[in-house]
Amino acid sequence: MLTRTSQARPADAATPRHDWTREEAARLYHAPFNDLLFEAHTVHRRTFDANRIQMSRLLSIKTGGCAEDCGYCSQSAHHNSGLKASRLMEVRRVVEEARKAKEAGATRYCMGAAWREPKARDMDAVVAMVEGVKALGMETCMTLGMLSDTDVSRLRTAGLDYYNHNVDTSERYYTEVITTRTYAERLDTLARVREAGIKVCSGGIVGMGEEAVDRIDMLVTLANLDEHPESVPINMLIPIPGTPLGNVAPLDPLEFVRTIALARIMMPRSFVRLSAGRTEMSDEMQAMCFFAGANSIFVGETLLTADNPGEDKDSALFRRLGLEALEMEPEAGRCGDDHEHDSDDAAPAAERSGCAAHARQS
Repeated sequence: MLTRTSQARPADAATPRHDWTREEAARLYHAPFNDLLFEAHTVHRRTFDANRIQMSRLLSIKTGGCAEDCGYCSQSAHHNSGLKASRLMEVRRVVEEARKAKEAGATRYCMGAAWREPKARDMDAVVAMVEGVKALGMETCMTLGMLSDTDVSRLRTAGLDYYNHNVDTSERYYTEVITTRTYAERLDTLARVREAGIKVCSGGIVGMGEEAVDRIDMLVTLANLDEHPESVPINMLIPIPGTPLGNVAPLDPLEFVRTIALARIMMPRSFVRLSAGRTEMSDEMQAMCFFAGANSIFVGETLLTADNPGEDKDSALFRRLGLEALEMEPEAGRCGDDHEHDSDDAAPAAERSGCAAHARQS
């Protein structure tokens, strides 16, 4: 059974903790597998319906040519992955893709650009994308790299719900993967987003050659933030030829499940997303992840530039497991500030002049 020392206190969904130690987290991670999963599933049921899964769709709005040297990423200009850089997508096209995603059951639309940080000339289009997707009645998420105070302010005014900025791994292992951006810069971006009132989406990638202690330390870092990230994506590395991590040996699937379980215990109110790498997971492995506390997935056939199980395969798995998609509470037309749009104003941003209240603030 899981044992706790006098310093260890049980995770409580009513009062999430922010004082985890590596030693305490490691005891949970290395506990007998059944005990760990029982603990995680018990914590999970305190806050969530264990049979409902949040569905998100991810779109690459600007692909390739990134100045960062992230060792796992095909979009880095430093690597010879064969991926060609593209320009920022047109707003109308992004909103149309979001409309299709909503019709397919997605409630959150995530948009990612391969940038170290956005340029001022691109922010008008990015803001219009957020406003257009919000007008469809979907939650919005962006990942654009590092942000200035001005960028954050504009995204907040546009009504952005979530900002994704992963810490990727532990601080100890980080420089083995990335050298063009520091760990502290990532944490600074998360703090800037949080201070602006935007929800945080932050997790990492496992299976990059790190040790178990690095997976543990990554989750300790996230759980000890002043506020837990509302979404915690856990990705399994997809080795991509031409990248420095293209030949890394696969991670033991049970180690991945342990990571999901520990994330659930340490951040009991967060959505834990089973993210990249699902194409290499068996149905049985995914089922264990859901039992361990994962309650969010990306749907669609691609994640940025990587493959992802299609809707048909996910639907079949959900039927076998008795899972259902989590529906978003009706909030159509809300633009994210202290006012709402009328339902007839819920047209794509590319087809309208924008929110009048926001226009007055700009």
